[in-house]
Amino acid sequence: MGVVGTLLKNRRAGEEKLAWNLPNLSAPETLTLTSDAFGDGEAIPAEYAGKRAGGRNLSPRLSWSVPPAGTAELLLVVEDADAPMPRPFVHCLALIEPQVRELPPGGLTARNPAAGVRVLRSGMGRGYLGPEPIKGHGPHRYTFQLFALATAAADDGAAAEQARPRALLSAVAGPVLARGRLTGRYER
Repeated sequence: MGVVGTLLKNRRAGEEKLAWNLPNLSAPETLTLTSDAFGDGEAIPAEYAGKRAGGRNLSPRLSWSVPPAGTAELLLVVEDADAPMPRPFVHCLALIEPQVRELPPGGLTARNPAAGVRVLRSGMGRGYLGPEPIKGHGPHRYTFQLFALATAAADDGAAAEQARPRALLSAVAGPVLARGRLTGRYER
């Protein structure tokens, strides 16, 4: 068991601090978000983990139900609610065109994202960062959250590209028309 993980065992950001719970991102839970790689609450397969955890750092296939009429763009946020930090760690932040209904495996890479996807800054770099929890820290929950936005998240594309994840999430002016989420677990 990892010494650092054991020492930090009781330190966790917490589910209440996820983007899901920000007042400006509140909406009816009418989007269904799924993956053929894992079900809600199930373990995320190792190939989708970060390289230091023995994975390929490959984002899983995701698909979702049709967003409501009037959706200008979709905002995808992937966060680790169990990171030993004051806030959940952002593993991916992406803006998706409203006509896109699914992402293939690897569709959230920084260098070659899927069509209709604009990958933004994450907690460390750009693009999908697979699970790499501290050894011995226990199970971590990775929450994939999808928000249907009535207006674009940022009027200035360059500003969105440079914005820190928390700044962008706070700046979403709404309204959010619908939302859905999928949570996977990972432990090492």
